[in-house]
Amino acid sequence: MTKRALISVSNKDGILEFAKELVALGYEILSTGGTKKMLQDNAVAVTAVDEVTKFPEILDGRVKTLNPMIHGGLLGKFDDASHQAQMNEHGIEPIEIVCVNLYPFVETISKPNVTWEDAIENIDIGGPTMLRSAAKNHQYVTVIVDSNDYANVLEELKANGATTIKTRRKLAAKVFRHTAAYDSYISNYLTEEAFPESLTLTYELKQNLRYGENPHQQAAFYQKRLGSDFSLAYATQLHGKELSYNNIQDGNAALQIVKEFDMPAAVAVKHMNPCGVGTGDTLEAAFDKAYEADPTSIFGGIIALNGEVDAATAEKLSHIFLEIIIAPAFAQEALDILTQKKNIRLLTIPFEQVNQDQFNVVSVEGGLLVQEPDRYGFGDAEIKVVTDREPTAEEWEALKLGWSVVKHVKSNAIVVTDAHMTLGVGAGQMNRVGAAKIAFEQAGEKAQGAALASDAFFPMSDTVEAAAAAGITAIIQPGGSIKDQDSIDKANEYGIAMVFTGVRHFKH
Repeated sequence: MTKRALISVSNKDGILEFAKELVALGYEILSTGGTKKMLQDNAVAVTAVDEVTKFPEILDGRVKTLNPMIHGGLLGKFDDASHQAQMNEHGIEPIEIVCVNLYPFVETISKPNVTWEDAIENIDIGGPTMLRSAAKNHQYVTVIVDSNDYANVLEELKANGATTIKTRRKLAAKVFRHTAAYDSYISNYLTEEAFPESLTLTYELKQNLRYGENPHQQAAFYQKRLGSDFSLAYATQLHGKELSYNNIQDGNAALQIVKEFDMPAAVAVKHMNPCGVGTGDTLEAAFDKAYEADPTSIFGGIIALNGEVDAATAEKLSHIFLEIIIAPAFAQEALDILTQKKNIRLLTIPFEQVNQDQFNVVSVEGGLLVQEPDRYGFGDAEIKVVTDREPTAEEWEALKLGWSVVKHVKSNAIVVTDAHMTLGVGAGQMNRVGAAKIAFEQAGEKAQGAALASDAFFPMSDTVEAAAAAGITAIIQPGGSIKDQDSIDKANEYGIAMVFTGVRHFKH
């Protein structure tokens, strides 16, 4: 009995060589459409699927393989007498190998100005059906959806005349992952509800990591195929060691902060909290401020900058032990300086493509939490000056900077700033006064005349009392406590200008 292989692929990389090898091994090739033409044009003998089905392609090619002559050949058990009798009765021959990949739906919807009609026409029906049929019957059928598997299949066929059950099961599992992902892209494209009754997320493996948060934890990094290019998942690494799990977490935190700024800005991050944020007329000046904010904690940190790194900035960066530097670009002179440090990771990301994911997704034991990102910025706030004194022009700039940073600091969060840099950061404390004390201690004498930003309201006036003792002259906070008036009265007592935004910035 002639062995048969069905080949129908949109991605034709390597398929000609694969088909020729199968013919040499005695396989009859069944094919359709563009794949059939390509093989025939290259002198590969091909049997058209409609010769097997005795039924022409119809409905502009929408129906061609949905036929018992095909699916009977894919689903029939080769060693089951009843199956074989039914197949013989209807003239159905088994198909031992299926090599199919699908219409380029994701590539189509990724194009600018794609029409709804083009998207719908690129939803494959016959392909997934054949793949699922073959994968279900992997006890007998070898099914291939990935060109990277051609070589291993051929190697086993040449060595043993057949693939192993272990290989067929592995390939079948890959098929079901592939079709599940394909369906999720389609369903997400068609879904209009913000939170539908079921949620299917698809990520593709970018790389296996050496370990996770700690060396005894395994980890990997997955990326969204339709994600934002403004992401660590799509960064270009120019130099240095592979990224670690913690590097990726910290790098993402730095990116989320630095994208808040239109002016030249530099952000230093440790353990997903900013240890220094600076702005200036130049990137070098911004980095000077970020470094000055906390020259101790920046050691071993991650730096994100929102402009091209020049030689002067690179020279300063090179004098510090840093894990990662992220920027939209590095001048060649900067690269010459920084690549002298063997292990430092240099990453570029297209800042002109800054946008935000539709959702934040966080895993919990047995489930996922899904929410919209916190896009609320200073420009969105309904600013209300609640004290007798209004902030000065310089205090307003400090308040804006503090409010842009505090939303990225773990709650309870207090950030002390002047007009150009963070002076103290109190992160992740169990009470707000504790967070404030940490920020004031870090700021030291620089807290005199500085501004304070709080991610949430003050439940009592003790934080204002502590701020006054540290020399703070302006405060920005959401407001909304039943004891707001106590804080307002205390601010007035000390001549502190206080601003309410109406919106909190919890970050857990």
